[in-house]
Amino acid sequence: MKISSVKGTNDYLPSEVELRDYLQSTILKVYEKNGFRRIMTPAIEDIENLDKSDGGDNLNLIFKILKRGEKLEKALESGNEKELSDLGLRYDLTLPLTRYYAGNKDKLPSPMKCIQIDKVYRAERPQKGRLREFVQCDIDILGSDSANCEVELICVTAQALQAISLKDFKIKINDRRLLKGMLLKCGFEADQLDSVCISFDKLDKIGPEGVSEELTEKEFSKEAIESLMKVLEQRPFTLDKMSELCEDTAPVENLKYIINTVKAVTGDSFEVEFDLSLVRGQGYYTGTVFEVESTKFRGAISGGGRYDNLIGKFIGQSVPAVGFSIGFERIFSILSESGFEIPEKAKKVAVLYNKEDYASGAAKANELRAEYDVCSFEMPKKTSKFLNKLQECGYYGFWIVGQSEEVNVLS
Repeated sequence: MKISSVKGTNDYLPSEVELRDYLQSTILKVYEKNGFRRIMTPAIEDIENLDKSDGGDNLNLIFKILKRGEKLEKALESGNEKELSDLGLRYDLTLPLTRYYAGNKDKLPSPMKCIQIDKVYRAERPQKGRLREFVQCDIDILGSDSANCEVELICVTAQALQAISLKDFKIKINDRRLLKGMLLKCGFEADQLDSVCISFDKLDKIGPEGVSEELTEKEFSKEAIESLMKVLEQRPFTLDKMSELCEDTAPVENLKYIINTVKAVTGDSFEVEFDLSLVRGQGYYTGTVFEVESTKFRGAISGGGRYDNLIGKFIGQSVPAVGFSIGFERIFSILSESGFEIPEKAKKVAVLYNKEDYASGAAKANELRAEYDVCSFEMPKKTSKFLNKLQECGYYGFWIVGQSEEVNVLS
């Protein structure tokens, strides 16, 4: 039997769970204060829903669940690999949300403002920052196409990050319609745009040459790729510049409104900037996309966008939707590695009692709980060793029934 957790998953010590609980509860409180309501969905989804969800590269990372009993036997006899699975683990919280909304829309307000804080699963190659099981903290607004939804999600997400002491960040924003308009002008075909966008999303990591090589490997038009490379020479792009590069300028005006309104609401407490290279990997995004980048620790800590067509896959009619997800594991790593301490946390005290004095120990523990978090222990044989372990576990002090006049501080 193996004592280690499966690669890509983690066991967490009590002190780590304490920090995770604090972060999640703080984020949740901010969301709820802003009128969002929490829902829950199963971790298991129908494999057909997952396969048809336009999840980009995430569709290659689905944990599939084999059929059972006679159904599995028949699938094995068929020789068709695709027949082996009928269920899978969710790779994000957006697909389950859209299925949930499609099935419950008559019971829900419109627009619906919801919270999801839960685990998701991806068959990643385990490495630092890449887990197979991880938590996402999402807020979404379904049923409205107003740009004010984007404004609200950005502002509320910023509030949540600031509440957990992550204040050094900037928000990057783009609109896929702008990028697709530019790509069409470069000569790419409409049915190629999603694939081109996936490659373009890697611009910051692999540069223009890397994007060109990847598009060439995908066998896109040489002329279209060359045209795109010429456009990229004009970086950095501004929204005014995009008005010249795209025939449809409505997305430009939409982004200007969002950026200016966010600044008006937040008083310039963080930077909001247009970034054409921001695409986001999921194929279901239809318009605005955004990402929060930590300027202190470097890297994305939150992201999201508008996905107006995903609910329609279930009900046959378009329902506007937009969401923002906080990358919880990234934030947990940043704060735990930087020595973050939970503010206003009650000190932990141990009450030690002899076997025959349990009732007295329990009474004293209840008395001390007015000021401390208290745990009771039967007196160990090696007291000094036990007290050292308590100190390692973050205890402030101890009380020995029948011996102590006050809490003894561990030092």
